[in-house]
Amino acid sequence: MTASASNPAARLADLLDRLGRYLRGREHSSGLNPAQWEALRYLVKANRYSRNPSALTDFLGSTKGTVSQTLIALETKGLVTRDVDPADRRQVRLGLTGRGRVQLAEDPLLELVAAASALDAATQRKAADALAELLRGLQRRHGRKTFDVCRSCRFLLRNDAPGARGGPHRCGLTREPLSDADTDQICVEQEPQAA
Repeated sequence: MTASASNPAARLADLLDRLGRYLRGREHSSGLNPAQWEALRYLVKANRYSRNPSALTDFLGSTKGTVSQTLIALETKGLVTRDVDPADRRQVRLGLTGRGRVQLAEDPLLELVAAASALDAATQRKAADALAELLRGLQRRHGRKTFDVCRSCRFLLRNDAPGARGGPHRCGLTREPLSDADTDQICVEQEPQAA
């Protein structure tokens, strides 16, 4: 399909593809591959329920084998940790090491963030909202999870755990207290609030 000015949807798809190719090229030049960068980005923004290999697999839309190889490479490079969950010894919890956080400071995606920052705030919001809706539509069409932030989830019970350690909010699904910072993280269990 060729994009033309008379077909804005095709032009948008073409521009997104070109931006993606540009970013993937920059990612390869840094010593990590795109899947490894995506895993690091995911781990820095995922909540405690979502920092595990299964959720990462769902988020990336990849196979278990590919994610396993990605995690092995990141562990070997000293960027990621893999620990047994003390609450459920059958579960594995992933985390970023100090080196992993330092590596994220060199993330090629930051170049795109800087370029987007040059746009006015209204344009940034409009573009982000449109792209988020486009992504959600594709995810729904293919039966994939949306992985949005906790603060937009139907399970969030605001100010339901005042004074609780880890509060002041609570997850209506897990019943655990959530901090304000927790509500800014993405969650594998997130379900959008009713419109």
